[in-house]
Amino acid sequence: MATMTEAPETIAKQTPSHEYHAEAHVLSGELKRPIEQKIEQHAPVALKDRRGGHLTRFIEDVSIEGLISFKRGHTRVSGSKSLKHHGWVTLSTSTLEGLNVFEVISADRVVAQVSTEHPYEKGHVPHVTFLGTKFENLQVGGFPIKLTLNLGVCGKKPEGDKPYLEDSKFLRGIREQIASIAKAGFLPKTVQKQYDERLTEIDRLIDQNGGGKANHDRVKVTCSLVESIDIKGIPIPGLETVGNVLVIPDFGSVSLAEVEVGIEPSKPSSEFQRHELNAGGSSNNGKPELSNYFTLKMLNMEMGCVGTGNVSAGSATSNGNTHP
Repeated sequence: MATMTEAPETIAKQTPSHEYHAEAHVLSGELKRPIEQKIEQHAPVALKDRRGGHLTRFIEDVSIEGLISFKRGHTRVSGSKSLKHHGWVTLSTSTLEGLNVFEVISADRVVAQVSTEHPYEKGHVPHVTFLGTKFENLQVGGFPIKLTLNLGVCGKKPEGDKPYLEDSKFLRGIREQIASIAKAGFLPKTVQKQYDERLTEIDRLIDQNGGGKANHDRVKVTCSLVESIDIKGIPIPGLETVGNVLVIPDFGSVSLAEVEVGIEPSKPSSEFQRHELNAGGSSNNGKPELSNYFTLKMLNMEMGCVGTGNVSAGSATSNGNTHP
């Protein structure tokens, strides 16, 4: 007698589950001159589990040998189930108050905020929002600069649970932004190399049929929430700007509100792995699920004169992983 496989309709439908993942810190980097000092992450906080919850960190009166300082730093991460759409919402926030970098860059308040929502069904690619992100009284050499932000730079969630890096509309919009900076002609060498590499990578993704298949390797592109920077009337000789980048003579370059959008193989926590095993299987037929992540960094500073080093201020990351 022939053996029949179980009919698809008799197989119990697996209940979707989700692992939240969010990280934030307020300052990190490395100084090489006038002192050599690694700047560990200040006020780091991370959430990576199925239960969600809310975690916070606070730090105040930080000074790195008087060269870089801030009055207060707050970070928080949370994960919860949406009451409206029943999806999974992850929120990551990093806030700096009273920031001062070498008396050149200062701000009363800087907030990086990223929130993602993974739908309950077909929920591997999230909707993302940067609502709440802002600069308050950002100054260069004591002179205020005016920024225009585009919080919708990533656009709507691609249809069909398609990753952002496989969405041609998103990629072409980002390419235009990167290309305008890469061809500026006045970027420092290290920054020029960085943008040339970004342009090469996004061209490769676009060439792959309008979007790059991740093939379980880490893939990323970088864009910015900054639409324009107004430096009119600032009497700093040689000060220039293109896109989201400030080039400051005798200081270096500052990239504002950069967003890294990426895909990487998920690395589920042991709790999540146990849950999936108890649920009766692994996701994606044994292949690793891909995690779509968004990392926002409010100030990326490449310094090379009055001081030398690389410093990042205001960092927030949000992503997550849904099964099945």
